[in-house]
Amino acid sequence: MDDSRSARRDVALLLVAFVGSLLLLAGIAFALASQPPSNGIASGSPTSSASAPPDGSAPPATGSGEPSGPASPVVPPPSQPPDDDPVLVGAGDIADCNTADDEATAALLDGIDGTVYTTGDNAYPDGRLRDFEDCYEPTWGRHKDRTRPVPGNHDHRTDGLDGYLEYFGDAAVNSDGDPWYSYDLGQWHIVALDSECEETETCDQGDQAAWLVDDLAANDAFCTMAIWHVPRYSSGFHQDDNDVEPFWEVLYEAGVDVIVNGHDHDYERFAPMNPDGEEDRERGMRQFIVGTGGTSLRPFEEIAENSELRAAVSHGVLKFTLHDRTYDWEFVPTAGSFSDRGSAGCH
Repeated sequence: MDDSRSARRDVALLLVAFVGSLLLLAGIAFALASQPPSNGIASGSPTSSASAPPDGSAPPATGSGEPSGPASPVVPPPSQPPDDDPVLVGAGDIADCNTADDEATAALLDGIDGTVYTTGDNAYPDGRLRDFEDCYEPTWGRHKDRTRPVPGNHDHRTDGLDGYLEYFGDAAVNSDGDPWYSYDLGQWHIVALDSECEETETCDQGDQAAWLVDDLAANDAFCTMAIWHVPRYSSGFHQDDNDVEPFWEVLYEAGVDVIVNGHDHDYERFAPMNPDGEEDRERGMRQFIVGTGGTSLRPFEEIAENSELRAAVSHGVLKFTLHDRTYDWEFVPTAGSFSDRGSAGCH
């Protein structure tokens, strides 16, 4: 009897111990399952602690070449920009019968729809009608019907700008026949100026300045771009030029956003600046130099203040996509790996 009770007690104790072991093992398994992976790779969706700046700006534009100082904050372009946003594409210092690089840049235009601009020195060496017919016409001339040009100092080597005016006709003048004019492209207002006006007897710089003031006063577009030949600020061969400072003063007061020039045979992008060349993120105008249309490139000289990016390693064109209140830019090279692209907002 006592032996039977002892056996039943032993069985019960073994059963309790077995159940206890099962519960312990289950607890250990649950604890292990609750731990994060031990291989150093976090699970779940990645997160970022970075927040957008209060002004809605985005990280700096990317590019290669010779960056100088921090790039400007830019507004990211829409992920799917509207198909009908206009494109403005071009360069300056273009047609030279002694090179093939103007044909290479013209081939880039073949694949880019939109309006073509020039930043002057369209036909070397002297802007004669023969220079346009022999050098410009076989290359960029096939896009003449969609081109809005400005003259440069080489175009002005022909008296009265005759070769340039005869070749481009009404597309190069205003309603009074002056070699400066403006037009609207989408929601943008584009001003085309003649920085070499004093070189011709038929042009008066005072008349151009008065016209510019009136044109900008009548302009109600949110975004405005101005295009002419000689840059106010430059790290290139010609360096800074004070003669065009009056343009800057008028344009700055009117709230213009972008300036596009040529003259120096290179590509350079500046931070937004005021007429004194000081960085101005609120109202400043961003200047691009695009003297990469075809004639020989030149090395840089003394680096200008607020030069963000520059390169003289490839010919190419600068393409703008013009949105309602922002714009995208992209330098498209004929060869090599240099590139520059970004986006920014209008004032």
